[in-house]
Amino acid sequence: MSRERFLENPFYVLGVRPSCTRAELEREGQKLLGMLELGMPSSKKYQTPIGEAERSPELVRQAMAELRDPHRRLLHELWAQLPAEILPEEPGAAAGGSEDGGPGPWPDAPSALGFGAKK
Repeated sequence: MSRERFLENPFYVLGVRPSCTRAELEREGQKLLGMLELGMPSSKKYQTPIGEAERSPELVRQAMAELRDPHRRLLHELWAQLPAEILPEEPGAAAGGSEDGGPGPWPDAPSALGFGAKK
């Protein structure tokens, strides 16, 4: 479930930060819809903390609708705190760890997200 929260997070879909204004997200959403309509290659993919994902007009519209609701936006803001960047791909690597059984691409994730031993 958390994988989808990253892949379908409206902030990543629209390519905006959680601090953006409503006008900025509307402007970016309309721009992306226009670019997708024209078939521009740069609009078809977007970055998430867990890699690249495919963007569609329906996904852009859904993202814009989600961020118009203040309560839903807050939830998505919490999940959009990680920078969207491409992680190195490891062929055959299982999710959450490396091929050799070691830690995954972000070993400090639990502590950075507030999990772990309390002091």
